[in-house]
Amino acid sequence: MPAELTGTYVTLDDGRPAVRFSRVYGHPIDRVWHFVTDPDELAEWFPSRAEFDLRPGGAVKFTGDPNMPESQGTVLAVDPPRNLAFDWGGDEIRFDLAPEGEDRTRFTLTHVLGEENTAARNSAGWEVCLSALDAKARGERLQGPHAGVTASWKEYYQGYLDAGLPAGAPVPGADG
Repeated sequence: MPAELTGTYVTLDDGRPAVRFSRVYGHPIDRVWHFVTDPDELAEWFPSRAEFDLRPGGAVKFTGDPNMPESQGTVLAVDPPRNLAFDWGGDEIRFDLAPEGEDRTRFTLTHVLGEENTAARNSAGWEVCLSALDAKARGERLQGPHAGVTASWKEYYQGYLDAGLPAGAPVPGADG
């Protein structure tokens, strides 16, 4: 059975390519904000541990990704507890949170792509990461985004290829 794809390939108003994912979590906005800004919480689902200086122009330190070296980014915009945007390896990541009722929050992740041919690869990776966040929001615990070769990443990747998302970028950590 093919993997269920939750991402959408979009072209932003300024012409940049992006992939976007949206979820609704049964938590108030302040709790979901904690999921996306607390380094220990983020490390449970995001590809890297990220430590933020939460102010525009503040530094972001990325560590712990087995497929990428430690790196630095920059906070591009922040409006707690609703919006966070930061630079990550030449791409832009945006978290947008909006309350949906008393104890529900719409979470939207937009990954603005530095290179269009990373769309299928990055979408597949986000599916795995967001599965870990979904489990976290339900009070479950997964092994995090780097669940090894048993992760369903390849099924998602094939699904995004079949859906026609731009592809061709190298896959970090893949053989050949």
